[in-house]
Amino acid sequence: MSVYKKIAIVVISLFLFVILVNIGLNYWIKKQLPIIIHEKNKTAYNINYEKIEVSLWSRDINAQTLLVHPKNQPKNTKTKTGIYSKIESITIKHFNIWDLAFHDIIQAESITINKARVILYKKDEKLINNRKSIQTEIIEPFRKIIAVSNIYLNEGSVDVVSLKTSKPIFSIKNIILKLEGILITDATLKEKIPMHFEKYYLVCDSLYYKPNVFYHLNIGKISTENSFLRVTNFSYLPEFTRKEFVPKLEKEKDIYTIKLDSADIEKMDWGFKNERFFFKANSIVAHHVDANIYRNKMPKDDLSKKYLYNALLRKIKFPLQIDTIQILKSKLVYEEEIDFSKGPGILNFDRFNMQVTNIKSGFGLKKMADVKIKVNCLFMKTSPLNVNWNFNVLDQKDSFHIQGTISNFNVAAMERFTKPYINTTFTGKFNKYHFNFYGNDDSAKGNAILDYEDLKVKLFKKKDREKEAKLKTAVANLLLKNDSGDKSKKADVELDRIPEKSFYNFLWRSIAESLKKILI
Repeated sequence: MSVYKKIAIVVISLFLFVILVNIGLNYWIKKQLPIIIHEKNKTAYNINYEKIEVSLWSRDINAQTLLVHPKNQPKNTKTKTGIYSKIESITIKHFNIWDLAFHDIIQAESITINKARVILYKKDEKLINNRKSIQTEIIEPFRKIIAVSNIYLNEGSVDVVSLKTSKPIFSIKNIILKLEGILITDATLKEKIPMHFEKYYLVCDSLYYKPNVFYHLNIGKISTENSFLRVTNFSYLPEFTRKEFVPKLEKEKDIYTIKLDSADIEKMDWGFKNERFFFKANSIVAHHVDANIYRNKMPKDDLSKKYLYNALLRKIKFPLQIDTIQILKSKLVYEEEIDFSKGPGILNFDRFNMQVTNIKSGFGLKKMADVKIKVNCLFMKTSPLNVNWNFNVLDQKDSFHIQGTISNFNVAAMERFTKPYINTTFTGKFNKYHFNFYGNDDSAKGNAILDYEDLKVKLFKKKDREKEAKLKTAVANLLLKNDSGDKSKKADVELDRIPEKSFYNFLWRSIAESLKKILI
């Protein structure tokens, strides 16, 4: 026999041996996988599949039509709790044959999950009752079945449903997720976020979340990658009408309705360090915010102390830093109502633009720059309003400085607020009103300057709100100085703060005090 024939026989024999080994290992691994997934599955969930294929050449595993459900599944479907999932397919790339064969674990480079539909049924209405349960009941047991460096999810959806109300608490659709460079160890499992990862990418549509019984939020789309986040079509809406909402309030409280077209967070860094959460960002920019704040005076007063913004930021127990916040081309409406019979008084701030710089929590800091806030808008749809406001978070006295100017203001525009709220209307024009106040948690002082003309007041009867109270009107106009003359009028202001009232009440009282001194 020639040398070439011997070589050919050896090569063919080796090739046949490899094929036989591959067939044998394929057969053995296919037999081993059900044992790992079923018999050695230490999670609280059963995992079933319709079809599974293994390739030793590419070291890939492909499973079709997977079903996940609790092992202790109740017979009555109305009382079922836990996670239920249906997955169209899963592909595991470049698995380690040795770990699978001898350590009963699927160690691989990546796992790709396609069209996963996940539903979590909960007995209560909380999204997460205990963070540690996620680690101990889901992440830690599942990592004993499969450990991968990268996770890819295509067209996923998650719903969290309350069995108490049979309504969703949380819902998110069309999830595309990439997690790369994953590390899960005994050490990471003890941390707030039980895994480390080098890169992440997430896009999802139609997010719904109900954080409490009073509100729900919707987001049209979320996209985030490493240090960037964008949300579009955001809304934070009350669950009830105002007439339904107000009787549910134990104490007087604002009702919020907030919508925005989009918001971007740039150069974002967040996570946990030494078990403490932190958040940093270079900027947050929100476009076309439409915000409504409504307060009804029917519930009893909330007599708790209202802290100024210095103290509120100082009391945050984690590092927070946002270099710049911008709200652009937006709208703010404030409504206040004594009861439901007269309608609310309304204040409009259109073409609202705000920039805030140097937002920090003050946590762990001994020195920091002032928070600076600049606002420009159109007040009551007619008059330019500019405000500059600054304060230092670390100032224990909660000192602040705020000044602003309103120009060319036709006071008749205040009718939407004064008519329903104090049964009064005004006519005339504020050519220019400028205020400049310094304050702290105890008191405020400063001054205001007003240039105005042709100011008149009209008071209406209490029992017939459309009829003028002519005698009261006449007396009021006698007391009122209806013109500032050739020179602007100036008034000094000094007043104590009411601790149970907000900063904005403090500001409004300061403005009202200045107007009273100038006009009467």
